[in-house]
Amino acid sequence: MPRIRSIQTRVLWSSFGLVTLTALLLGLVTYHAVLRETEGLFDYQLKQMALSLRDQAVVAPLESDLPAPEPTDFVLHVWSADGSAAYYSRYLPDMPATVPYGYVTVTLSGERWRIYSLMFGNRVIRVAQPMSVRRNLAAETALRSVTPLLALAPLFALAAWWMVGFSLAPLRRVANEVTGLRAQALEPLATRGLPSEIEPLVSSLNVLLDRLRGAFETQRAFVADAAHELRSPLTALKLQLQLLRRANDPAVRAEAIERLASGIERAHHLVEQLLTLARSEPGAAPPGAAGAVQPVDIAVVARQAIGDTVAFAAARGVELSLDAPNPGISVDSADASSLRVLVRNLIDNAVRYGREGGQVVVRLESRPQGDVRVLVDDDGPGIPEADRERVFDRFYRRTPGETTGSGLGLAIVRAVAERHAAAVSLDTSPAGGLRACVTFPAARAPAAARPATVASSLPVASA
Repeated sequence: MPRIRSIQTRVLWSSFGLVTLTALLLGLVTYHAVLRETEGLFDYQLKQMALSLRDQAVVAPLESDLPAPEPTDFVLHVWSADGSAAYYSRYLPDMPATVPYGYVTVTLSGERWRIYSLMFGNRVIRVAQPMSVRRNLAAETALRSVTPLLALAPLFALAAWWMVGFSLAPLRRVANEVTGLRAQALEPLATRGLPSEIEPLVSSLNVLLDRLRGAFETQRAFVADAAHELRSPLTALKLQLQLLRRANDPAVRAEAIERLASGIERAHHLVEQLLTLARSEPGAAPPGAAGAVQPVDIAVVARQAIGDTVAFAAARGVELSLDAPNPGISVDSADASSLRVLVRNLIDNAVRYGREGGQVVVRLESRPQGDVRVLVDDDGPGIPEADRERVFDRFYRRTPGETTGSGLGLAIVRAVAERHAAAVSLDTSPAGGLRACVTFPAARAPAAARPATVASSLPVASA
């Protein structure tokens, strides 16, 4: 049997089956109830008929006048004291000459009979009734009780069909509203007048629509900003290429090639940052989704990130160092590659905007509360407190026309931190520059921690 997927059809079939089952059960219960109730009534009738014949004169019919056996509701027999038949309304050959007085049930010619016997004077009066007659009368009474319900079953089914359709109308309205939604404008669904069973579903859909609307707006803003940011380096590359084609002097050609290479590097860096930001956006795979979720040693990640930026730091004469007084610091349920991008962007931002020839220190802390902090301090000019929140915006640059960065570094840091349920904050470093702090919750040390004899301060590179 195919599975019924329509709620309306399912409810209608269930209602029809319930009505049918109710009618059958009602008929069965009524039949047995009527049968029990009519037993006493029929017995009373047998007794009254017997009593009514006490004063009646009866004449025995001749053998030639014996009626042919035919079904009757009652059979009357009158016997004389010597055992001869004085009267009978129907000849029953198996009727015994003597039976106990009162009520008795016997089988005659394969049929069950109920007999009442009464002795009056020198006569014995018997009134017998087939048990089948009683059962038939009980069945007819039960059928008469169930017939109205069976007659009303189609009307009940029609009423149930209308009521189910009326009850499901809000659900159809919600489905039509969802079908009519446009991806450009995901308006929330109306919740007014909805049944309490459907309202939680619509509220959940509205929450989902709000998230989708935010994701679409973020995507549109991202595409618009990316197109705007890519236009400038591509235009510069086009101009540098034109200059290179027109350059005849080897020195001018060499300078044009150098500028072209610098522009290509900047465009490559911008594209890499855009891709990294896209992978870190909400909706991307959660940390550890690609494999087993396990703690990540943040010290190893920090060393790798420092190694990625050591060449750039050396070019600016910046000394990088790692301060990890507590070995074996780890972050639970983390994505090592994403954490490496986070730390690398913090270090790159500190080297790029810090003091040329200065110092950048990466500190790892495991606090008693159980959380883990990654601190990146520089001794540069820092960021005014009023601008510390804005620098997390995409493509935001404090200096108009600045071309040294992509404006995505801290935006990527925040996106990766949010995916790991971490918090990012900016403050003033002890050296007077900027301190970037990322706090990861629910940290725990790995099962086998390294010995505590590791140096507390690890210089990595110096100019």
